[in-house]
Amino acid sequence: MFRFLTAGESHGQALTIVVEGVPAGLSLSEEYIAGHLARRQQGFGRGGRMQIERDRARILSGVRHGLTLGSPIGLLIENRDWANWQQAMSTSPVAEPFDSAQDRPVEPVTRVRPGHADLSGAIKYGHTDVRNVLERASARETAARVAAGAIARRLIEECGIAIHSHVLAIGGVWASPEDLDWEAIEKSPVRCADPRASQEMVQAIEAARDAGDTLGGVFEAIAAGVPIGLGSHVHWDRRLDGRIAQAFMSIPAIKGVEIGDGFRQTGMRGSHVHDLFDPQPGHPWARATNRAGGVEGGISNGEPIVVRAAVKPIPTLGNPLPSVDLLTGQPVQAHHERSDVCVVPAAGVVGEAALALVLAEAFLEKFGGDNIEETRRNHKAYTDSVASRGI
Repeated sequence: MFRFLTAGESHGQALTIVVEGVPAGLSLSEEYIAGHLARRQQGFGRGGRMQIERDRARILSGVRHGLTLGSPIGLLIENRDWANWQQAMSTSPVAEPFDSAQDRPVEPVTRVRPGHADLSGAIKYGHTDVRNVLERASARETAARVAAGAIARRLIEECGIAIHSHVLAIGGVWASPEDLDWEAIEKSPVRCADPRASQEMVQAIEAARDAGDTLGGVFEAIAAGVPIGLGSHVHWDRRLDGRIAQAFMSIPAIKGVEIGDGFRQTGMRGSHVHDLFDPQPGHPWARATNRAGGVEGGISNGEPIVVRAAVKPIPTLGNPLPSVDLLTGQPVQAHHERSDVCVVPAAGVVGEAALALVLAEAFLEKFGGDNIEETRRNHKAYTDSVASRGI
C-alpha cells in the first residue's frame, strides 16, 4: 500500500513526512524534491513568508546511495521562521508571556477569521487560543504534501506518466491559451499559458494587494501517459475520480473540483458529451475528444486525466474583516498575520502533487512490485496486452 503522513505546524520547528510503499530501486534525490518545492514557493502574489523560507526536504531514511530501499521514506523540511517563534511555539510549557523583540508574543489569539478553520477548530477541540488551530490548518502544510508528491511523481515517471498544471483564471480574468507550452508556463509570473491574461492577472493581484484584499481563481492539472485501468467501478471508495476529488478538496482554499468538462456538460446533450473512439496505430482505444477528463466509471480510460480546481481568496486579509472574539463573543476585527494576496499559481503545484499521490497509489494497486524493475515489467506486460487487443 502506498500512503503518506505529514506532521508539523506553520511556525513550528519543521514539517515531517513519511512515505510508505515505494518500491526498492527507484532513483531519488533531495535535488529532485527541492525543484518541486521551489516551484510551490513561486508565483506573483505570494507573501513575505516565501522570502524567509528556502524549502528543502532532507531525506532521513528509506534511501541509500540514491536508491529507495523499499522501507518507509522519512523527510524533514525545516522552518527557517522557527527562529522567530521559539517561545510562541515551544513544545514545553512557557511560564510567563515572553516579551522580546527577538520572538513572537505568547499571548493567545482569540480574534477568529471568517473563512478559516479558526472558530470551528477551536470549538471542536476545546481551545481558547486559536493559534492551536491555525498553525496546522495553515497552507504551510502543503510544502510537506509537495515533497511527498515529488516522490510519487518520481515513481510514476518511471512508466511514462507526466504531470503539469497551469492557471486558467485569477480574480475574474480568464485565460484562453492556444497551446500549453510547459516551459513558458513555468516562466510566467502567474503560471499562465496566455500572455495577455497573465499580464491582466498580475494587475488584478496588484490592485487587490493595494486594497488589502485577496484573490482566488482556477487552475488545471493534467496527467498524461496514464494507462487504461487505474481505479475501479466495484466500490465507491475505489473510484479514481472520487479519490482525485477528495485529494484536491483536502488542499486549503479549494472549494470546487471537476474532472474533464464536468460542469459544462450539464447544459449539453449526451450525443455531444461522450468521447467517441478514434483508433490510431498502436493505440486502438484512442478517443476523438477528452470531455470525460480521462476517467469513465471510476477507471482511467487511457486519455490524459484533466482536473480543474476552484481556489477561493484566502481568508487572511491585509484589511481584516469584521469578526468576533472567541472568548467574549464581542465584535472585533479579524486576526491578521503576514499572508499572501493570491495563491492560485502555487495551488497548481500542490494540485500536481495531489494528483501524483493518487495516481501512484492506484498505479501500485494495479501493477504492484517490491522492486521498481518488477513494477516496470508488470506495467509493460499489461500495456502490451491492452494494445494487442485491438490488432
